[in-house]
Amino acid sequence: MMQKAFDSLEGIYSELVEIRRDLHMNPELSFQEKRTPEFIANYLKDLGLEVRTGVGGNGVVGYLKGGKPGKTIALRADFDALPIDDEKDVPYKSKVPGVMHACGHDIHTAALLGVAKTLSKVKDEIKGTVVFLHQHAEELSPGGAVGMIADGCLEGVDEVYGAHVEVNFPIGTVALNDGYVHAASDAYDITIYGKGGHGAEPHRCIDPVVIGSHLVIDLQNIVSRRIDPLHPAVVTVGAFHSGNAHNVIPDKAYLKGTVRTYDKDVRLQVEKELNRIAEQTGAKHGAKIDVKYTKGYISLYNHPKETAFIKELSIDIFGEENVVVKPADMGGEDFAYYVDAVPGTFFWVGGGNPDLNAVYPHHHPKFDVDERSMINIGKIFISAILSN
Repeated sequence: MMQKAFDSLEGIYSELVEIRRDLHMNPELSFQEKRTPEFIANYLKDLGLEVRTGVGGNGVVGYLKGGKPGKTIALRADFDALPIDDEKDVPYKSKVPGVMHACGHDIHTAALLGVAKTLSKVKDEIKGTVVFLHQHAEELSPGGAVGMIADGCLEGVDEVYGAHVEVNFPIGTVALNDGYVHAASDAYDITIYGKGGHGAEPHRCIDPVVIGSHLVIDLQNIVSRRIDPLHPAVVTVGAFHSGNAHNVIPDKAYLKGTVRTYDKDVRLQVEKELNRIAEQTGAKHGAKIDVKYTKGYISLYNHPKETAFIKELSIDIFGEENVVVKPADMGGEDFAYYVDAVPGTFFWVGGGNPDLNAVYPHHHPKFDVDERSMINIGKIFISAILSN
């Protein structure tokens, strides 16, 4: 039955390409998705699936009940785009100025719709229930996953799986890893309230530029001297703004940056240390310093059992030589909330192909992928369901 399902998926490849390109030409930003979820919902309804719309905002959830008892397994695809101008010279270039699918979410969506269509043809042979999670707003914190989970998208779900096309891996490959694979991603905004004045009379001022410079240096000590070196962490100052004249000491200075961690306790410690350093630096220089610390996505932890399951399936489909380890990184991904709630794993499917000019990194204005990656994502998802 597995090969029959694979053949069925291959047979609708041209349809999936058409869907993907339609989505690519009509991208929608996070939390502003209307056309895309409507299209997804209608497609799933036409397959005979039970469908919920408006899940946690703009999310869509489809349910395919198999003919035999078994687990309830959820499969997730995201469908929002990015605020980037599409600079590719292709027929399916984005028609929306300043918005494009520069991360492959159109690929994910089309692939999961293909899985739904393929599995709906053999539903009597499926054990358990398949839940299709079509998620909005992955790209913008707080993300769509939190709202969808709060709205019950994981009720009764035993396992959850997600895939991401990855241009840094060639078409035909699969990358995965267990444990922490993506970091919690937080942001901070610091305002330093000094006392402005003439640049020739610094003794009459409280210089926020000098104070901010101390902060930039002292914040680096959090990772290098306060955090256990066996626990990864990043504290980056991404912006430092103050003043606009040669001979004026400004009243205020502004710093903003990002914090990336894996461990929950380390995440809390970094936040605490950042606030402590800001408070003590302000006191030392006689300035008031305000810190706004915004927590983003939690870290993404892939469960070992479920990761091993997907690895075994991927080896069977693509060969051991084409299944590689994906190094953990400090990027963020709100699939983390799903695997924080139920066991599961997140894996990457190669989409790079120099012959198709699919070489530009994610979030690049010329980003594109080999569309055969949709079939490869689909085969792994289908295999996971039929091996249940």
